[in-house]
Amino acid sequence: MDEESVPQYRRARTIETNADLSAPTEELWHIHDNFAAGEQKETAVTTTSLLDLKIEIAQRMCRECHFCERRCYANRAERPGFCGVQRSKYSSEFLHYGEERELVPSHTIFLTGCTFQCAFCQNWDIARHPKAGAIADADALARRIYARSIAGARNVNWVGGDPTPHIGTILKTMRALADLEQKTEGDARFLNVPMVFNSNTYYSTEAAKLLDGVIDVYLSDFKYGNDRCAKRYSHVDKYVETVTRNLLASQQRLMIRHLVMPGHVQCCTGPIVAWVRETMRDVKFNLMFQYSPYNVTDYPEINRFVSDAERREATNIAKGLNLI
Repeated sequence: MDEESVPQYRRARTIETNADLSAPTEELWHIHDNFAAGEQKETAVTTTSLLDLKIEIAQRMCRECHFCERRCYANRAERPGFCGVQRSKYSSEFLHYGEERELVPSHTIFLTGCTFQCAFCQNWDIARHPKAGAIADADALARRIYARSIAGARNVNWVGGDPTPHIGTILKTMRALADLEQKTEGDARFLNVPMVFNSNTYYSTEAAKLLDGVIDVYLSDFKYGNDRCAKRYSHVDKYVETVTRNLLASQQRLMIRHLVMPGHVQCCTGPIVAWVRETMRDVKFNLMFQYSPYNVTDYPEINRFVSDAERREATNIAKGLNLI
């Protein structure tokens, strides 16, 4: 966002792989991983770029979907996955001034559907209605991103619901945007647009590899300090293992958000703060107090706002470990 570096997806668009996109998936992954880890040759024009390779693998993953750690293996050409997503749609897109100050103004694109089923979801109209909204067409979204960048957007912020089921569409939009940038290079108004992946951090190892090399900033939720709370309130398994694995993989370009919940300072906030302090280096950590008891009558223990005492306790824990 300093406008001195090239967004990663633009580099991925110019890295030549010479991959045969009709090859078996295992072979494509092998080529992908070699290019992700090894030396990369950049060219001005390429027929099969690293970004093209990521898109092909993502399309195949949609046939037995395992973008998130639920791994429902739905064939999304025929039916939605657990998240409810079959074809990508978005509910809105606009310049957002309410994100972390390093990001604003942020061009947020709210994709529908979610891999979680949070009892306290504030964006239920987006998360629980994946068939609503406009079709997320890559070329159309690229033009919107171009227009928002001219209007002052410092980044593109892929959010939801959750963006994880839409990784294929996001990659296609990046390619369309890179191609559009080539056509408009003479337009001094056009800025390099970094990509922000704003997620619940519950994506699979395969999804993480597709994101690596195209995402500039990971804006990642760390909701629960244990699997028991994650299971009760978001109906997910292997939560801590999955989230910490993904945070560790993306820590060089990472901002962590933790929403403090009523009655969960000791079981969730404390362990999360301690893990981040002990494990991560120079990470941006945002302790959030926006919790609202929305539609949680079946969960009386969280059917209230966070108290002043809990706010002080959570803040003191984070300050005591030098996270805020």
